Amino acid sequence: MKRKMTGGRHTLLCATAILTLLGGAAKAEEPFDLNALIEAAKQEKPITVYDSTGKIVEMAENFAKKYGVGAEGSKVKATAQLEMIIREARANNIQGDVSIISDAPAAMAQLIPQGFAESWLPPDLAKTIPAEYQDPLTVVTSANVWAYNTELFDKCPVANIWELTEPKWKGKVAMQDPLGKASYVDWFNQMAKHGDDKVAGAYKEFYGKDLQTGETSATAAWIKALAANAPLLTDADAAAAEAVGVPGQKEPFMGLISSAKFRDNADKGMKLGLCKDLKPWLGWLYPGVGLITKGTNSPNAAKLFIHYVMTEEGIAPQAIDGKMSTNTEVKPPADEPSGIGAVLDQVLPYSMATSLDDWDQRETWQDFWRLNYQK
Repeated sequence: MKRKMTGGRHTLLCATAILTLLGGAAKAEEPFDLNALIEAAKQEKPITVYDSTGKIVEMAENFAKKYGVGAEGSKVKATAQLEMIIREARANNIQGDVSIISDAPAAMAQLIPQGFAESWLPPDLAKTIPAEYQDPLTVVTSANVWAYNTELFDKCPVANIWELTEPKWKGKVAMQDPLGKASYVDWFNQMAKHGDDKVAGAYKEFYGKDLQTGETSATAAWIKALAANAPLLTDADAAAAEAVGVPGQKEPFMGLISSAKFRDNADKGMKLGLCKDLKPWLGWLYPGVGLITKGTNSPNAAKLFIHYVMTEEGIAPQAIDGKMSTNTEVKPPADEPSGIGAVLDQVLPYSMATSLDDWDQRETWQDFWRLNYQK
């Protein structure tokens, strides 16, 4: 008898859950009123938006002018954003209302599940944002790419990533230190999870034989070999870009840098070139997740800003740096300096599906790099 009652109760709970879901779905399908959101936002206090790029200052200013809603952009590195959002929430003193954080694993492992921040998907834009970028909302994807000096070479001097582990390039690869830049070890994990066969295939293409390794993956074997080849490690993209692209060099460097640094060709006379056709990828993508902090006094203004940055007008200051909106109707600018938009099929995409695994494996990859790195 108890089993029947339990089963009946279970059925009732399931039915209730289904009705709740149906009700939620019906509610989600209600027409989205942007004008009503704008009016509600105008009644709220000004917002502060955190992002790891200085372009957020311009974006917030543009937003404020467009809607008459107060907004201030603040450049804050991803690690500092994480600390600030958590600290502000625990102190019940919210200063940042919106965060575009480039540390997706941290967002997925800490900010969202622990209730410090939440994702909001603009209903009227959902149809043009791929499902994998909707929950949580990924605002942009940014590219880190292999670059060379166009003053020294007519084309990229390297055709395969395994070449970078050869004696010719010992001490001549510039990149940010993976121990200080979490997105780099996330990249290691993404390669191992989603592209290990291609790393192994590139080895066979370059050496003419199958990879034999005692490591856990072809990716690990490549990372070990790269680390052992004494790459020049920097604390910022700017230093890596300078090592590669400063004019008048005699000793060529290869570099792994943000696509945003290609603007320095015009601004600073740099000679950076994109390594097109590099096997198996010319670079990799990492996401910028858009979050609204729990406890904000301006929830409507925060939502309006998220809506704004998902439009071509809103993301324009970052798009010119090669950052790509996840809104499929927003195309990269034709005059974007790196040319990344034309070769996205040669870039390793970021899979949000394994971002928690990236989080769990960070220390393991950092230890692996530390163990194998040689100066």
